[in-house]
Amino acid sequence: MQSPAPYTPSTKVRVVTAASLFDGHDAAINVMRRIIQATGCEVVHLGHNRSVREVVECAIQEDAQAIAMTSYQGGHVEYLTYMRQLLDERGAQHIRIFAGGGGTILPSEIDTLHTNGITRVYSPDDGRAMGLQGMINDLVQKSDFISPVPEPATLSGRVQAKDPMAIAQAISCAERGEHNLIAFANDARRSPVLGITGTGGAGKSSLTDELVRRFLLDHPDKTIAVVSVDPSKRKTGGALLGDRIRMNAVSDPRVYMRSFATRESNVALNPHVRDAIKILSYAQFDLIIVETAGIGQSDSQITDLADVSMYVMTPEFGAATQLEKIDMIDYADIIALNKFDKRGALDALRDVRKQYQRSRQLFSSPLDHMPVYGTIASQFNDPGANTLYRAVNDLLVQKCSLSWTSSYMVTDEMSEKIYIIPPDRTRYLAEIVESNRRYDGFVEEQSQLARSLWQVRGVLEQLQK
Repeated sequence: MQSPAPYTPSTKVRVVTAASLFDGHDAAINVMRRIIQATGCEVVHLGHNRSVREVVECAIQEDAQAIAMTSYQGGHVEYLTYMRQLLDERGAQHIRIFAGGGGTILPSEIDTLHTNGITRVYSPDDGRAMGLQGMINDLVQKSDFISPVPEPATLSGRVQAKDPMAIAQAISCAERGEHNLIAFANDARRSPVLGITGTGGAGKSSLTDELVRRFLLDHPDKTIAVVSVDPSKRKTGGALLGDRIRMNAVSDPRVYMRSFATRESNVALNPHVRDAIKILSYAQFDLIIVETAGIGQSDSQITDLADVSMYVMTPEFGAATQLEKIDMIDYADIIALNKFDKRGALDALRDVRKQYQRSRQLFSSPLDHMPVYGTIASQFNDPGANTLYRAVNDLLVQKCSLSWTSSYMVTDEMSEKIYIIPPDRTRYLAEIVESNRRYDGFVEEQSQLARSLWQVRGVLEQLQK
C-alpha cells in the first residue's frame, strides 16, 4: 500500500500526546507523535506514566484541539471514558480524543468508547487499511479547527480569576492576532519576569522545574506561571513542545504552564510571548518564568523581556576562549553551570567566573562572589540548585522591589554527584561475569589439551601393539 501524502492543516493544530503507563506503548506514542509533528502540528508530548488529570489539565492549559493516547493495558475503557467526562466537566467539550492500542482494544470496546464520546479509536484493521500516515491524516483533519472562545465578554473576568481555560484562550487569541479580545490586558501591572535561556540540552527545563518546586515550597501563598518556547521545524512547520516531560512541579493548582513554538526559524522566542506576559500579569501571577528555545553564542533576546535573566550552560563548552564569544555572559544577571558532575566542572566554573568578571570589569571583587553556580538539576535537593534558587529569589526582590521573604536555607556545599553505587563498583556484576567467562574459557582450553593428550596416548598404545 502506498503511503498517502501528509495532510496540510489550515490552522495551527496543537495535539497533546502521552501514554498512560510504561507498558511498551511509550515507544508507539513516540512513533505517532513524530508523524503528527511531521504533518505540521505542534505536539505537546508528556511521555509515559500520565494520569487522566495530568493529561486533561495539560490539554486545557495548552489550548490543544486534540489528545492522542496509546494504551496497551486493560484499563483503556475506564481511562479514556473518564478523560472525556473530565474534559466535559471543565467546559472543554471541543477537545477531541484519539486512541490506539493494537489488538488489546476489542471491537466491542471500540464501539463502547465511540459511544462514550471518544472521537476515534484506531484498530489494527485501520492500520492495515489506512497506514500510519493515513491514520495521522484522519486525526489531524478532524482536529483542524480554531478552538472556540465562549462568551468573549466574560473573558477578562475569567482570566483575572486565573481560570486556566480562559488564560489559554486569551493567549491563543494573541497568537491569532485577535488583539481586540485581549485589550483588557494592555494596562495590566507587569508581574516579575525571570528569563531562562541557554544552549540546547543544557538542562533548562529540568532546572526550571527545580526552581518552580523550590518557589512553591518557599512561598506557599504565591502563584507562578511558566512560558516555555521550543523551536519550530523549518521544513514542516511542526514542533515538539517537550518541556513538560521534565517538569513535575507544574502539576500544582498554583502553577500555570503554556508551551509556545517559535513559528519562525533561527529565533529563540515566539513574538507573542510579550502578549502572554501581559495576560499572565493581568491574571496577577506572582512570578512569570519564560524559558527560551536553545540558543547559539550570539543570542541574547531574552534580556529584552526579563527583569532577571539567567543563562544555563554546561562545563563542556570547549576551550576557555569560547566563553568570550557567548553574548549572554555579558548580559545575564546569573549563570547556572548545570550538569556539574561532568569531568572538569570545577575548572569550567573558574573559567566562567573569570569571564563574567572580565565582561563587567569587576576585578576588585573576589572571584567567588561572581553569580555563577554549579548545579546538578537531575539530583534531588541539590545544594547548588538550592543556592541558585536563593540567589534568583534575592535578585528578583532587589530588582523588582518585592516584599517577598524567603526562608529557604542554603549552605556552602557545592554540587556533587551522589552515587547509589560507588563509581569504582558500577561494573562489579560485569566483572563477575567476565571472571566467570575467563574461567570457563580456561577450563575449555585445558579440557581440549587433556583430550588431545589422551588421544596422543591412545595412538602410542596402538603403535606399540
